[in-house]
Amino acid sequence: MAVMLAKRFNGEVVSADSRQVYRGMDLGTGKITKKEMGGIPHYMLGVANPKSVFNVSKYKIQTQKIITDILKRGKLPILCGGTGFYIDAVVDNIVLPDVLPNPELRKKLEEKTAEQLFAILKKLDPARAKNIDAQNKVRLVRAIEIAKSLGKVPKIKTNQIYDPVFIGLECPDLALQERISARLLRRLDEGMVAEVARLHKQGVSYRRLEKFGLEYRNCAQLLQGKITLPQLIQNLEREIFQYAKRQITWFKRNKKIMWFDSRKIKLKELFSLL
Repeated sequence: MAVMLAKRFNGEVVSADSRQVYRGMDLGTGKITKKEMGGIPHYMLGVANPKSVFNVSKYKIQTQKIITDILKRGKLPILCGGTGFYIDAVVDNIVLPDVLPNPELRKKLEEKTAEQLFAILKKLDPARAKNIDAQNKVRLVRAIEIAKSLGKVPKIKTNQIYDPVFIGLECPDLALQERISARLLRRLDEGMVAEVARLHKQGVSYRRLEKFGLEYRNCAQLLQGKITLPQLIQNLEREIFQYAKRQITWFKRNKKIMWFDSRKIKLKELFSLL
């Protein structure tokens, strides 16, 4: 859809995906291929080393520079992806808390489950706990880190500098589950497990791979002999669907989004609205 819009409106695409920023993580993140790009320039893909942490602050700074450049050249920037907080940080120009990482605290917190982290945050800052993804350990750790440093996670401040149009694609649960299953099997056939094995061989630890969640956690566990291939498929079909539902919940809060049925979208109808 982003490529179609770019071709129609002289645009270029900026990825908004917190895992596609990493090099070598292609099949596991469902990264768009050169062929699928159709000659449209894409940005923020493979810009970071998977051994290091790339956060929303870095994403915002780099992406806003790219958007400025695209606009200067008279083209339309199209932000496309499923990491809602990354999109909000850029579009709403969110002022992020100036709190440096605390390695010692992070080391302790990373040993805990998402449920334990959520309980800690709820005690520290009930207000932030109400609007955070309770399954996202990275966000939970960062929120706890900020809360411990500042006493609480400060209310998000925005300073909007863009006038965006929001487009969302939706799909009924049954069709969504079928698509997730088919996509997962296709990526496994294309070598997703081998991709994770290659990353590990290049020095990315299993512990680090598991932190990326979903495909990387399960593939790392498979390679370590902790689970079988049938268990991996069963786990991922369930976990990816649950993640997709959490994404939908996040985006449904934005009342400006124009939603279209991804199974029968009519491009002419969409273009007429834009």
